[in-house]
Amino acid sequence: MNDLDISKELLAFIESSPSMFHSIAMIQSYLSADGFEYLPEGKAWTLKKGGKYYTTRNHTSLIAFQIGKELSDYHFQMTAAHSDSPTYKIKSVATLEGPGEYIKLNVEAYGGMIDNTWFDRPLSVAGRVLVHDGSKLVNKLLYIDQDILMIPNLAIHFDRSINDGYKYNRAVDLCPLFSAGSMKKEAFDQMIADALGVRTDQIMGKDLFLVNRQKGVVWGYDQEFVSSPKLDDLQCAFVSLKAFMNARNEKAVNVYCCFDNEEVGSNTKQGAMSTFLKDTLKRINGNLGFGNEDYYQAVARSFLVSCDNAHAVHPNRAQETDSTNCAYMNKGIVIKEAANQKYTTDAFSRSIFTQICKMADVPVQTFANRSDKAGGSTLGNLSNTQVSVNAVDIGLPQLAMHSSYETAGMKDTLYAIQALETYFQTNIQIQESEQVIFE
Repeated sequence: MNDLDISKELLAFIESSPSMFHSIAMIQSYLSADGFEYLPEGKAWTLKKGGKYYTTRNHTSLIAFQIGKELSDYHFQMTAAHSDSPTYKIKSVATLEGPGEYIKLNVEAYGGMIDNTWFDRPLSVAGRVLVHDGSKLVNKLLYIDQDILMIPNLAIHFDRSINDGYKYNRAVDLCPLFSAGSMKKEAFDQMIADALGVRTDQIMGKDLFLVNRQKGVVWGYDQEFVSSPKLDDLQCAFVSLKAFMNARNEKAVNVYCCFDNEEVGSNTKQGAMSTFLKDTLKRINGNLGFGNEDYYQAVARSFLVSCDNAHAVHPNRAQETDSTNCAYMNKGIVIKEAANQKYTTDAFSRSIFTQICKMADVPVQTFANRSDKAGGSTLGNLSNTQVSVNAVDIGLPQLAMHSSYETAGMKDTLYAIQALETYFQTNIQIQESEQVIFE
């Protein structure tokens, strides 16, 4: 691997993931090509040492795991990233009529996006549609792979103070334009039906989201940067997947998690706060012939790396970040910490992951919010409500987080793969949160 090739693969991965449903389908394609066996949650599992498996929930969350052939130090080494990104969800009754013959879409915010980054750029829709087919309801992926929507800005001539700051009303200002009169309100559902090869009366339900159509690029005179939609958090979903697939740990169980709904709080049946991880680990435990006591001991010896991107120092607004606990692009992985425990990192977990990065020869940076600013939360502390383990929060430094088009450093993708691959292939023996042995 080299920086440029892996960055191009990352961009192709993101382009093939226009919604969280497509993100999980893309991850499944990677795993299936590598020989992983799919285990539906609703059927019995048969596992064996040395096996490679994955399961999904809601088509938007996925957990994959590799069982060591020896399994002589039974515990779990896990990563968690998320499949969703801030966007706008299209309401079930999708079309708005007028003024005149305009047809617009009725949308609502999904997550905390930067609204003004969605204006004046080609958009489309993607997600899933439930179709009635005979006696069955069939789940179908949908992506209209063409420019079909635009959210137009208001001309400055109608608001001369726009550059002094404007608070957008999402029910008024952020309705995407679909037609100027050549189509009627029924055309949106007909477009979906045509794309899926079904009738409109077969469509029973849909979860559809706006998609920024701007392609990702590697840029800069010296190719220092990578920019794309959805870097938060598909960059971490990608690097942790690549590392997980490249590594082997024959003494333990390696686990890769990609959860949905992080951007709206994770409190769903498929989010990090759900029972999905706990259910999966308990099924692994029981299927391998272990009892409850074995499970509790294994969890006590386990470790989680929560992978969700971090803020880089902004070139024009450096004062917004902490003066000493701050990160820069192309300078390595960021370990994130917060006194309010929104991040799981403590001295113990920081030390473990720092040692892993040292073994991988990957540089490490530190991030903490300025003490007068509130930060966001992420996966680690939320998943710990169901499976409580030692955990560290990391990310890759980026600019414009939650913009429709974000920027990161070109070198950091490979740094992350190298560090996480070392993590997965190193058997980490945790003894009472006091001593750690790296094998």
